[in-house]
Amino acid sequence: MVDRRRFLGALVAPVVACAAPRLTGSSDALARAKAVTGDDELFWGEIARAFTVDRGMINLNNGGVSPSPRLVQEAMKRHLDVSNEAPAYSMWRILEPEREGVRARLAQTFGVDPEEVALTRNASESLQICQFGFDLQRGDEVLCTTQDYPRMITTFKQRERREGIVLKQFKIPTPCEDPGEIVRLYEANLTPRTKFILVSHVVFLTGQILPAKEVAALGRKHGIPVIVDGAHALAHFDFKISDLECDYYGSSLHKWLHAPHGTGMLYVRKDKIGGLWPLMAAADTQQNDIRKFEEIGTHPAANALAIAEALVFHETVGPKRKEQRLIELREYWATQLERHERVKFHTSRKPGFAAGIALVELEGVDQEKLVGHLWEKHKIFTVGIKHEDFQGLRISPSVYTLKSELDRFVAAMEQVLRDGLPA
Repeated sequence: MVDRRRFLGALVAPVVACAAPRLTGSSDALARAKAVTGDDELFWGEIARAFTVDRGMINLNNGGVSPSPRLVQEAMKRHLDVSNEAPAYSMWRILEPEREGVRARLAQTFGVDPEEVALTRNASESLQICQFGFDLQRGDEVLCTTQDYPRMITTFKQRERREGIVLKQFKIPTPCEDPGEIVRLYEANLTPRTKFILVSHVVFLTGQILPAKEVAALGRKHGIPVIVDGAHALAHFDFKISDLECDYYGSSLHKWLHAPHGTGMLYVRKDKIGGLWPLMAAADTQQNDIRKFEEIGTHPAANALAIAEALVFHETVGPKRKEQRLIELREYWATQLERHERVKFHTSRKPGFAAGIALVELEGVDQEKLVGHLWEKHKIFTVGIKHEDFQGLRISPSVYTLKSELDRFVAAMEQVLRDGLPA
């Protein structure tokens, strides 16, 4: 029998040797950051050096997808090289079993059982497994807000067209600083035909944190399953999935965890797995196995395995310290802009209602043209939001963002407030 450790070591040794200088640089940045005492900006400066981002631009749309730190990129390259030595053997026999270690690491970090964690490709896949996984009859209702993610709303609408179910949506206040009001609105929109509820843990439009735990409790009270969309929440602020006492939770890992692009996670409470159909067919012997949600055919091993390095990075920085930094960055730019009368925030900045994301509007300014101006004139990348109830720029710095970059963003916005957009 081939000794697994010797076989894998022989395959990766040349790769590790070639990548060693860059790996050392990334690891050194983390080590230097951990050694810093009494100078917070020096700490975050070292964290910034762990990334390979293009400093010729300022990326303020990390809520869409985040760069991975160098050690995550190198891990993924290393695993990809191993995969391509002899894919049918090295990918399936050597690397694929290591998914179980990643599963265990994710479960430990977020406070759940490994047998409740499926590795997916993104939050959309995780959530669609749940959205398509319940048997529904014509006339059955599903409930969500008008601020849920468009892909999830599209999923419900396809079931409407195909099966005759009914999608029911309702408006929520923006911003909202009364969690009880959100729960009351969910309850007020329940009917005897409501079969399940979708709730965003963090609203993708504004960064508003919704009371997902209380909505999950409301669902239990009425015997209605609740699916929590955690795309913008996981690793963004300090919490564990177990804190929410929910049954279903889907998230992307390439946003705030800084894992490889195309990685996600689905949590399903163990006693609920058997009652949820997978998105792609699985054998009946897998009925109660969380892995049935991973039956997607041939897939890369490298993406999933490098999640482990993203977890190392996340834990080294520290979840609470990371949350505090993201809030600090939000307040750094928002405090400078709030003194202008025409600046309007559609995100609550009170503790507990948002973290690193905020939606800001310059009243009287075309938001779409503003996005273009910031990029063309200043190479500042943002995303414009146009909702039926509000509009603005969604600003989402990350842990590698420098305050000097936010100063440039503020200066550019103030110039527009002062002089308007160029004709």
